[in-house]
Amino acid sequence: MNDTSSLRRERSLLVLLGLICLGLVGGALYLQYAKHEDPCPLCIIQRYLFLLIALFAFVGAARKGWRGIALFETLIAITSAAGIAGAARHLYIQLNPGFSCGFDALQPVVDSLPPAHWLPSVFKVAGLCETVYPPILGILLPGWALIAFVLIFFPVVASLRRRRGQRRFRTI
Repeated sequence: MNDTSSLRRERSLLVLLGLICLGLVGGALYLQYAKHEDPCPLCIIQRYLFLLIALFAFVGAARKGWRGIALFETLIAITSAAGIAGAARHLYIQLNPGFSCGFDALQPVVDSLPPAHWLPSVFKVAGLCETVYPPILGILLPGWALIAFVLIFFPVVASLRRRRGQRRFRTI
């Protein structure tokens, strides 16, 4: 595969990733409004992370060369790693009743971020992290977020490593 077609393929994958992340946030909004499942501080943080990944994916897809794409894929990997940590913490809280996310400590921080003022219906905290909503296909919501962040992190890191290895091979 030549460099132009692989660059085009990578851009398409980044656009797809951005759309998937927007879809995940849309799903969260559906659960919030249609199913009345109020978001907790960790839910809101995960929304921010999915939106940030989408932003990085779309900006990366608009880059003309591999260096720009690699920069934004690195940012995606860092953001998805943060998402893995946040979703794992959220899942731990839900699987250990009586353990709190620190609602009192996190809620004012999350609610003070600018998007919470611009779109309070999307970014304001309304629930508790330890509230367990009905699982979807047997998996709790933070479990699904964890799966999504892992499925973003590992392929992006693999792509970065593969290209770094190809670049090294060409210079030898």
